Amino acid sequence: MRIGMGYDVHKLVKNRKLILGGVDIPYDFGLLGHSDADVVVHAIMDGLLGAAGLGDIGKYFPDTDSQYKDISSIKLLQQVGKLLDEHRYRIENIDATIICQNPKLAPYKDEMIKNVADALNIVKNQVCIKATTEEGLGFTGKGLGIASQAIVLLQELF
Repeated sequence: MRIGMGYDVHKLVKNRKLILGGVDIPYDFGLLGHSDADVVVHAIMDGLLGAAGLGDIGKYFPDTDSQYKDISSIKLLQQVGKLLDEHRYRIENIDATIICQNPKLAPYKDEMIKNVADALNIVKNQVCIKATTEEGLGFTGKGLGIASQAIVLLQELF
């Protein structure tokens, strides 16, 4: 068994879509980034790559490469899933938390879970995505950005 931890954060800005877990969430602000800036998918990808000892998302999808400009992070997650298959790892579970004051994410969590599970060809009960606020504290609590953490468990196949 191998455990990985991922973390990502992006600044909230005007004139960008807010994409979390592959879901376009209606909101006045979106996340600034080279891709769609989907912090929860980025944290999951980093956790998966780290658990497999394969590096991080910057190694595979650098923000200096124009082919990744505004790309869906779900597409990148599919590529990470293929890497895990090539290196003979099976995902046991993914547990992610999105940290933001607003918007409220409860109505979107099931769709996020489905998107992540589908991208990785795993079942939905292997994925948990939660959301929390920081009670108005820190940059996420003040609405300046959104962060996400993810813990993953992989099984090495022999």
